[in-house]
Amino acid sequence: MLNPKLKLNPKVFNADCEQVPIRKGFGQGLLQAGEVNENIVGLSADLTESTQMNLFADKFPERFIQVGVAEQNLVTVASGMAAMGKIPFCSSYAMFSPGRNWEQIRTTIAYNDRKVVIVGSHSGISVGPDGGSHQSLEDIALMRVMPNMNVISPCDSIEAKKATLALAKEGKERKPSYLRLVREKTPIITTEETPFNIGKAEIYWMPEVGLAQVGIIVTGGLMHRTLLAVKELEQEGIKTKVMNLSSIKPIDSEAIIALAKECKKIVTVEEHQIAGGMGSAVAEVLAQNFPVPIEFIGVHDQYGQSGTPNELIEHYGMGKDTIKEAVKKVLKRK
Repeated sequence: MLNPKLKLNPKVFNADCEQVPIRKGFGQGLLQAGEVNENIVGLSADLTESTQMNLFADKFPERFIQVGVAEQNLVTVASGMAAMGKIPFCSSYAMFSPGRNWEQIRTTIAYNDRKVVIVGSHSGISVGPDGGSHQSLEDIALMRVMPNMNVISPCDSIEAKKATLALAKEGKERKPSYLRLVREKTPIITTEETPFNIGKAEIYWMPEVGLAQVGIIVTGGLMHRTLLAVKELEQEGIKTKVMNLSSIKPIDSEAIIALAKECKKIVTVEEHQIAGGMGSAVAEVLAQNFPVPIEFIGVHDQYGQSGTPNELIEHYGMGKDTIKEAVKKVLKRK
């Protein structure tokens, strides 16, 4: 059942469940943050509307900079503005930022601990027809390895809005951050009342009675497919718990260890390369603290290709049925 304490969307399993692009939540959150803090500024690399930064740019043109197709400049200008007390949000496609400008992010932002938010939109395989050259499947790995860098991957547009507002807050605790967004419409899973905190994982699904047999840890836009999978598994007599790990770094090690101790088996689900991604981060935590059998759902050392988002999710083994198969497979492991 859905965790009643989290006040999740009661329509999540309905055919008419509202679907909204996750990136839209970022645009709404940035606009709201900009209305209460004049130090917030926006920068874009010629993709203002695609990344939904146009909402902020239209309202605050004097606080918006269009750098053009120059992603290295995008982040270095943002770093300079952060040094002068601004709170910059810089947006592009994830393939280009952090894909194209990783060294500049490392040297001018992370190395100097500049409080800049790098917004990587259109991440993952579900960019679809844009093809393999535009499908960023390596960005979590690139960003989580950087010292000082937070990595946040929201599961829906409402959580993306909350994440944006959280990252916009001033204070010594705020770090350089990467906010990972997907392009396609995804079902609304959370509500305005659902808690979100950087560094905190939440259990979205649990058995009505008894202990779960498998813990499933999900980040980003595949949460809805996972919930559909576990609902069917429950009908087959397999009890699971589903964790939303939107904060990949800082990671909620305590919650991950507790889930592993209860279930003894783990499956991770992400729209990213398996190597170096969220699943690898989970495996690192458990290898040091409570090793258990793990199955990884994600892209297996391949580049993407053109196709519809749903076709590609299924082709690369990240669909509902594959998640169910992974749960059944890990149950057989000792």
